[in-house]
Amino acid sequence: MSAKTKLNPDSYQFTVRPLSKEEGGGYLVEYPDVPGCMSDGETVEEAIANGREALRDCIDVFRESGWKLPKPSIEAAQWRQRLSRTLYLKLRKQAEDEGVSINSYVAAIIAEAIGSKQNRLEKAR
Repeated sequence: MSAKTKLNPDSYQFTVRPLSKEEGGGYLVEYPDVPGCMSDGETVEEAIANGREALRDCIDVFRESGWKLPKPSIEAAQWRQRLSRTLYLKLRKQAEDEGVSINSYVAAIIAEAIGSKQNRLEKAR
């Protein structure tokens, strides 16, 4: 990928998982397509913001080293959702406060909900 090519960090999928107390608590964000690219934070939103920064740093390292940057393995899916103006404004404000795009923020909320549900199901087994 040439330096002229504009890469959209949102094209890379990430995972979010809670860290155990033994691991230090908080949340871990990993980018499976970019080896070693991960970060953490006290909240999901902080972990995602830190993860995006880590991804930018990893992309810079790949470019500066002349290494070929891995392509995203899965193209991002898209859907449109109509929201009330009030809900949209609240989401936009929270995303701005966290320093992430509204898309990343909503994806984090969904990922956290799915992760929480999976954890509850696994504990119930």
